[in-house]
Amino acid sequence: MSQFRDFNLKLLVIEELMYGPEPLLPVYDLPARLAERGIGDPASYVLENGLHAEVLPESRAHFEALEIPAELLARVEELCFDAGADVFRHCAPAWDGEDDLFDVRSLDDLALLPNLREVTFVEDGVLVVPDAAEVFASRGIETD
Repeated sequence: MSQFRDFNLKLLVIEELMYGPEPLLPVYDLPARLAERGIGDPASYVLENGLHAEVLPESRAHFEALEIPAELLARVEELCFDAGADVFRHCAPAWDGEDDLFDVRSLDDLALLPNLREVTFVEDGVLVVPDAAEVFASRGIETD
């Protein structure tokens, strides 16, 4: 199984494979998990408990432990660096997108995505890697 060094880049890959139009991984549903514990509104829960500025420990544990087989990684052809990704809502349900909680700081893990051809929201999303455009260009990845 492939190991990611940048947790937030892994989350964007999970976004594509789990919450995309054709999910290839079983969906992680934080609201349903919290509902099982009698918590009806995830955002209110995290705000009331001072957890709004972090990835919930149960979500972090789930996504860190999630093993993504190489054959699924090879199916990722596009990544979107949008702060509005669904996966973020399942990690930090009250996150407002105004801080660096989900910023991608390294593109070293691109080597795990042999068929990545396009990335979007490079300028307006959660990508904070210096010289990212050059990294993408060197790999033949289009930016939008």
